[in-house]
Amino acid sequence: MIFLGKHNDARCETAARLFREAFPEADVLLWRRGETFPDRLRQWGGGVLVSYLTHWIVPADILARATVAVNFHPAPPEYPGTGCVNFALYDGASAYGVTCHHMHAVVDSGPIIEVRRFSVHADDTVATLLDRSYYELLRLFEDVLPALAGQQPMPVSTERWTRAPFQRYELDDLARIEATMGADEVARRVRATTFGAWRPFINVGGHRFEYVGPSERHES
Repeated sequence: MIFLGKHNDARCETAARLFREAFPEADVLLWRRGETFPDRLRQWGGGVLVSYLTHWIVPADILARATVAVNFHPAPPEYPGTGCVNFALYDGASAYGVTCHHMHAVVDSGPIIEVRRFSVHADDTVATLLDRSYYELLRLFEDVLPALAGQQPMPVSTERWTRAPFQRYELDDLARIEATMGADEVARRVRATTFGAWRPFINVGGHRFEYVGPSERHES
């Protein structure tokens, strides 16, 4: 049994603790930004595999060793891949959500187990929407865990992924401001891509100028 999570995230650590309570012999690996794929996972012998807020992409040969392999994705099926919160805010989505699904070698493409949805508020930023997503993702994990432990049937959703996964280059492009863009387009990009140190930017005369303001950006 193995749990793949995100380092230094309180809710992820709670999920890892609950997983260990259900599977006392479980191994827990927590991803740090920039960290390479762990050798311990390459040597994994099989069983239940859970991916929770990690950027490691698990190869098909490792997934084949799992009795069940599921991912907890911090977005609804309309937003697979990376930058999900960002693209939802850019689109002006009125609803968002989180998804649990079986893992395939292609990220965010396997059969969906369950989806939880909630409203997006007019004043939501990347930070606020991300926080609610992480809260709902933990609640979803708590509800699916008994099925992972074999205590109840695994839920089956009728929902489907609606597009190919968003890629990192698309998120990077979303943060780019051009002088020809109208005020509404600039405002949408500022809202969608401002988060902590991450900032929308414009290139002028060979120089990069970054937006400074109160909103926020996240690569989910």
